[in-house]
Amino acid sequence: MNKLFILFLFYAIFSFSQTDIEKLKRDASNLCLKNKRKLFCKSFSFYKEKEYDSCYLYSERALTKVDKFSNEYNLLNYILGFSASKKGLFKKAIHNFNELPDSSYFKSLKLLKLGSIYLLLKDYDKSIEFYNIWEKDKGNSKLSFEKNAYHNFALSYLHKKKYSKAKEYFNKELSLLKQKKDTASTIRTKMELANVYYSQYLDNEAIPLFKEAYNLAKIFPDLKLKQNSAKNMAAVERNRKNYKESVGYYREFIKWKDSISKNDNILELAERDKKMAIAQKQREIAVQDEKLKRQKVVQKGLLFGASGLLVFLGLLGFFYKKLKNQNALITQQKEALNSANKTKNYLFSVVSHDLRSPMNTIKYQHEQLKKHIASNNLVGIKEANNTAITVTESTSHLLNNVLHWSLEQSNQMVFSKKEQPLKPIVEHVLVDYENLIEANDIEITTNYIQNSLVTIDRESIKIVLRNLLDNAIKYRNGKDKITVEVGVYTSNNAFISVQDTGIGISEERLQKINALQSVSIDKINRSEGVGLGLILCQMLVKKNDGSLVFESEEGKGTKVSILLPVFN
Repeated sequence: MNKLFILFLFYAIFSFSQTDIEKLKRDASNLCLKNKRKLFCKSFSFYKEKEYDSCYLYSERALTKVDKFSNEYNLLNYILGFSASKKGLFKKAIHNFNELPDSSYFKSLKLLKLGSIYLLLKDYDKSIEFYNIWEKDKGNSKLSFEKNAYHNFALSYLHKKKYSKAKEYFNKELSLLKQKKDTASTIRTKMELANVYYSQYLDNEAIPLFKEAYNLAKIFPDLKLKQNSAKNMAAVERNRKNYKESVGYYREFIKWKDSISKNDNILELAERDKKMAIAQKQREIAVQDEKLKRQKVVQKGLLFGASGLLVFLGLLGFFYKKLKNQNALITQQKEALNSANKTKNYLFSVVSHDLRSPMNTIKYQHEQLKKHIASNNLVGIKEANNTAITVTESTSHLLNNVLHWSLEQSNQMVFSKKEQPLKPIVEHVLVDYENLIEANDIEITTNYIQNSLVTIDRESIKIVLRNLLDNAIKYRNGKDKITVEVGVYTSNNAFISVQDTGIGISEERLQKINALQSVSIDKINRSEGVGLGLILCQMLVKKNDGSLVFESEEGKGTKVSILLPVFN
């Protein structure tokens, strides 16, 4: 018998009893509410949310901190074993499941998990051993619970080539599926049971099952099942030398495969199908009467012509698709290049224009300083020096903004969010401003209403805070007063606010600033109060999952608050 091209549906189902799992989840929830252990509750939360990497890490840490004879220890072993199996760490999972007691609902869960893991490890004897123990004490299990266990049972026996036992458990599964009315599982199981018969060359038993699975799949919406059942029937009919029927099934198989994947292999499969049809036609021609030779030659020529046309059209479509994809990529790269060029032009504009005025001012102050030194004018020396300090600091921060923006746009800025207290960040930034504050005779006060732990990148928030202080100093109104506060805004947000008594912002500009959502060079319009510094601040605060809130009244000052997420 020719080799049968059949997709074996080999998979180990991590079966479980819904009742047992519900008990486990209920016990874990009650334990979390009662004791409020942070590590345990986080482990259980990640388990429910199916975040198995985090679940594995937290449950392993929590397991070292609980009593070995407590129910919490058992629950953590189950959660850790489950997440380890999901990550493919089967030896670790086996160790944790073996730690579970042979009592209560843990025994059933333990046996089923170990049976399914050993099936995946291809240790079929071990898998059968655990499923045998489970079957003896299974009691009144739910249908889905028994169905999955019988399926794994049958797979283990099938791979050991114990066909009678595999058939027994596949039949048990089919009996349960009739009660559950699970059409998809019924189709898969019938195909697998047919494979059991076919592997023993029992065609009379196998072929009716293949046909049943095929007929069920035709009226069922699962395209993968349609594809596999059609492929099975094509292989069966070909081995029976029913080539016409085989070609028909292969056409169905190709149609479903195209519907599922739409990949380029469709041309190769179509060509194979055509060659089979040509071979069949040639065999028919060979037994025809000599009088039909001319007609056969014509038919053969037409058939080859159609095949060539099909191949040509397929190749044409392939190259068209490839060309279309290349054009799309070129368009995308062009847009990215235009954006990068716009950014470059803006930064050149900043360097060439915005630096010209402060550099002239510094040059002028140096000349004034030289005159005041010559005339021993101490007051003039102090004023010229203070002005030079202010302009130098402002220019330095402008260059820092250009540098940080360039780093971010080229994905070179280091960004790492961690748990941070706000107060030390504020104090560290204010130390850098002592000389500038003294030079401008500015009164600055701090008010730490409530220090909070937030999840942020420390350095990027310092950049934002420096920009806000620069603006407060830059737009002062005579002898200014700046207040920096740290506190709690809501249950989920803490804040740092910078409030000045400067010139303030007009209502029209304030609305445009507060309406700024996305960050890009296109948004920069310094005539409307939106410059590189503000764009940079909006971008960095947004990357920290925070927001900026502006409050201002023209002539009375401005208050800017940085809202940041509190660490939970």
